[in-house]
Amino acid sequence: EKGYETGEHAPGLKLGGCGAYKAAHHIIKTHAKVWHSYNNTWRREQRGMVGISLTSGWGEPVDPHSQTDRDAAERYIQFHLGWFANPIYRGDYPEVMKNYVGKKSAQQGLGTSRLPTFSVQEKTYIKGTSDFLGIGHFTTRYVLQKNFPFLQVSSYHTDHDLAELVDPNWPAPGPKWLYSVPWGFRRLLNFIKTQYGNPLIYVTENGVSETVQCPQLCDEWRIQYLKGYINEILKALNDGVNVKGYTAWSLLDKFEWNKGFSERFGLYHIDFKNKNKPRYPKASVDYYKNIISANGFPNPREVMS
Repeated sequence: EKGYETGEHAPGLKLGGCGAYKAAHHIIKTHAKVWHSYNNTWRREQRGMVGISLTSGWGEPVDPHSQTDRDAAERYIQFHLGWFANPIYRGDYPEVMKNYVGKKSAQQGLGTSRLPTFSVQEKTYIKGTSDFLGIGHFTTRYVLQKNFPFLQVSSYHTDHDLAELVDPNWPAPGPKWLYSVPWGFRRLLNFIKTQYGNPLIYVTENGVSETVQCPQLCDEWRIQYLKGYINEILKALNDGVNVKGYTAWSLLDKFEWNKGFSERFGLYHIDFKNKNKPRYPKASVDYYKNIISANGFPNPREVMS
């Protein structure tokens, strides 16, 4: 979407309303081809797994008693996660995506939907092509219905007729998009369990960045973020969600898309101005080391001798 719709990321194309859908269509078909290639050629010998990693926030209805808000929250998740996961786990794009993009395309006078279609053969070929689901997750939004009037200029963002809100009380230590909302993760994981037949899940990305450099390396907010989100994964495990592994994002500060080196996700601080790029552990390193060595939260009563 950022590469083919808004042009913020490489390759910088601004193909409003159709570029992102076309790119995604190719990604899904290519993913299936890779899975089948491995399945037919290498699996018997190597016994490996091929999956896909999808990044998605969670959408919570502003008013859980309002059907329109609940529908808008459902659209939020289907237009993000379902866009890719639904073809792979259920054989086609989510119905709500087909309906909304189709309807808006017709209003524009287009003969066909801006959302491409899979042939019957492609649907069969794509369905089931994931041995595990990788999930990148960072934050949550409150969602409500918002009608975008008929627009000549279409976009992925106006296709789903919703507005995203945040609670000003949510901690937001880093960039303006990343609020710490741990409870959203458990809901996302349970959604995956019920929608896609409880697939094997690896959490491939979860973490928080800082935009202001923290000179004392005292990233207490990152510790609280990791604690909150990992705790919600443990709750999801108790709910019966099939989470197999967790990866914190990320080990080191690094190049972050169009933000360059200014947005720091690392557990280790990198001095980019020094030609040797020395690394310094932030406070979160010791905290995360304890979690790894205990394979969970360490017993608070256990005193280190």
